[in-house]
This record gives sequence, C-alpha cells and structure tokens, in this order.
Amino acid sequence: MSLASRLPYDHAYAGGYPGIGSQPLPTDADALDYLSRVKAADGAGVEVGVAVAVDAFFRDAKSTGVFDALKACCILAGARTLAGALVPVVGDAPTNVAEAFVGDDYSRTAGLTGDGATTYLDSGRASNADLQNDRHISVYITSATTKDRAFMGSIDRTASPSSANQFFWSSGTETVFCAASSSVSVQTGSYTGSQSLLGVTRSSDSTQTARLGGNEYTGSNPSVTPSSLNTYVFARNDTDATLEISDATIAFYSIGESLSLEDLDTAVTNLITAIGNAL
Repeated sequence: MSLASRLPYDHAYAGGYPGIGSQPLPTDADALDYLSRVKAADGAGVEVGVAVAVDAFFRDAKSTGVFDALKACCILAGARTLAGALVPVVGDAPTNVAEAFVGDDYSRTAGLTGDGATTYLDSGRASNADLQNDRHISVYITSATTKDRAFMGSIDRTASPSSANQFFWSSGTETVFCAASSSVSVQTGSYTGSQSLLGVTRSSDSTQTARLGGNEYTGSNPSVTPSSLNTYVFARNDTDATLEISDATIAFYSIGESLSLEDLDTAVTNLITAIGNAL
C-alpha cells in the first residue's frame, strides 16, 4: 500500500506526489459533503482509500436509483472514531442511547458491536415517516452470535393487527423473520451469523421481499398502517418494552423508500470490502 493512499483524502499530496504518479480522489459532491462532516467529527479526514470507497458507494447507489430511496442511513465503518461513524449519510444522526456505545465497541473495518444488553441506536426515524407501501430497512451484518435478538426495527403491539418493521433472528428456526409494515413476517433461509446484507422492502399492499446471504424471499403478506415508533438499530423498539438487544457487529444501516435489495447489497458489500482493503 502506497504512502499516498494512507494520507487524509484532503491532504495537499493526496492525489499523489509530484513526478511519481497519481491516484484517484473522491469527486462526488454528496460524498465530499459526507466526508467533510465525518472529518469534523473525527478531527481529521479519512485516508484516500477509505474516501474513494465512500465515493464509489455514492456513485453506485446513485446509478441504480438506490441513493434517492435512502432517508436515514449510516456507514458504521471507515471513520476514524465512533463519533465519525455516527455521522449520517442522509437523514438525522442516530442517538447513541444512554451513550452506551464507547470507542472500544467500534472497528473501522468491521463496524459497531453491540453488547446484547444495553447498547443500541435510535435512528430518529419513525416508521410512519415512510409510506405504508413504499418502504425498506436494511443492515449490513459482519458477524452475529446470540439468537432470539433483533438486529433492527420496531413493533407496535397495541395496533390490531400489530404493525412491525423488523429483523428478528430466531433460534427455533435458525432463520430471520423480516417485516415491512406487516403483521406477518417473511422468513429467510437458515442463517449462521455470517457476514451479509439483511434487508426487507415493500412496494405494494400485498407483497414484501427480504434478502439475506444474496438470496431473496417473497411473502404475500398484506401491509398494515405503520406505527409512530422510531426504528432502533441493534434492537427492536417494542411497545411491550422488550428490546431484544443484539450483540451483532453492524457496518451499515438504512431506512427509507422501497428499492432494489440486490442493488443495495452490491453497493454496500463493495463499500465494506473496499474499506477493509484500504485499511
């Protein structure tokens, strides 16, 4: 790895040293805005390699229409500090509830790791901020161990039928139950806790689609009125106060309108892989 690639992306010689070649730099305006906000939180710009990975993600997501569907989103990897990792790509910054996450919980290459007891994020985005039949949620999991926990979501049990937007990993079936504005979940294939994008999207009243491990699962499940509960990450915002906090490691999350889960998977997987290669 060259010295130039390890320089902050905004260093005078970030593009290469005079007379010995050059290297790409980020140029997408939205990526540069995000990187500048991360720099302000971190106290220094990320390395060129990380910045170029972020720039490629923005470009990939825009080229497929994914970017416009993102309404709340964080890249929980790449930044130099936890504060930088909590800077949003779009939307509001998440709340580190009770400031339970600390610097040691954060890995620049793997993401943020929950403790299964007290650590979770409040995305600040209510379920009903997105239309009943035009929505998605996603997380990029780099590892997970404890089952019968929620990776992300909310569920309002006071509604009839209940209104859920969630990912819940079940020990009984070894699968993940995924719901997008539904009282019934789409059930994935077997999950072992390995690295994968996990997403669920809905673009009609009658069907929702989940994705895990590069495979998609469709359920003919009618939608229900979305709740006013905020979506949590590393936990489920549950009206019965059972959070089911996860000890997973998560490197990315997004909330927003319906989208192609395959395109999102490709863009995020390439992003996390490129960050790992840069560091």
